[in-house]
Amino acid sequence: MDKTTHFGFKTVAESEKAAKVADVFHSVAKKYDVMNDLMSGGLHRVWKHFTLTTSGVKAGDKVLDIAGGTGDLSRGWAKRVGKSGEVWLTDINSSMLTVGRDRLLDDGLVLPVSLADAEKLPFPDNYFDAVSVAFGLRNMTHKDAALKEMCRVLKPGGKLMVLEFSKVWKPLSPFYDFYSFKALPVMGKLVANDPDSYQYLAESIRMHPDQETLKQMMLDAGFGKVDYHNMSGGVVALHKGYKF
Repeated sequence: MDKTTHFGFKTVAESEKAAKVADVFHSVAKKYDVMNDLMSGGLHRVWKHFTLTTSGVKAGDKVLDIAGGTGDLSRGWAKRVGKSGEVWLTDINSSMLTVGRDRLLDDGLVLPVSLADAEKLPFPDNYFDAVSVAFGLRNMTHKDAALKEMCRVLKPGGKLMVLEFSKVWKPLSPFYDFYSFKALPVMGKLVANDPDSYQYLAESIRMHPDQETLKQMMLDAGFGKVDYHNMSGGVVALHKGYKF
């Protein structure tokens, strides 16, 4: 009997989830950046900038960008590590990865790119100084397995940064729910001609663990210390896990 998991608010077989998520991102890949700016009012750039600037990543470091999509964080990591460093852009979705690779090439950045499943990373133990995953963890079927893999590929002393939608400050909830479930699908229809995918994205945010739950999951995955920082009233949180 196949185990079940969440796909937005629906219950689906675990074996089906990856394909369903893939369909969403194949569908939204070409409009992903436009929709990100529109949906967040440009705030996603501020959240990513905060991740980059508080990361401690320095020249010569090796960084893995998981579910890196259209390459925003990879671009920032490449600037920080310089020519002596190494940045891998990875994603499980070929459409997103192609858009990301092309955007980086347009910027004159030639980075190694890999189609990779976060639950089975194709990298050796203790290899990276830093690992990042921005707005990708909530789409993974087995988050615990993915977090263990991220811990495995980090060097001792390395750091995982998880930038993800989280539990919003309670007084903001009614406004946030109205925006998520009424406005987002309309934007998705008008801009990307795909209201269903944006309905899923709104639902997937609600099903994602809250700040404290994710912190405990990271500790359970092997990180020695985890802290987090809320942004925009908890709409987004940046979790940092340290491998001892």
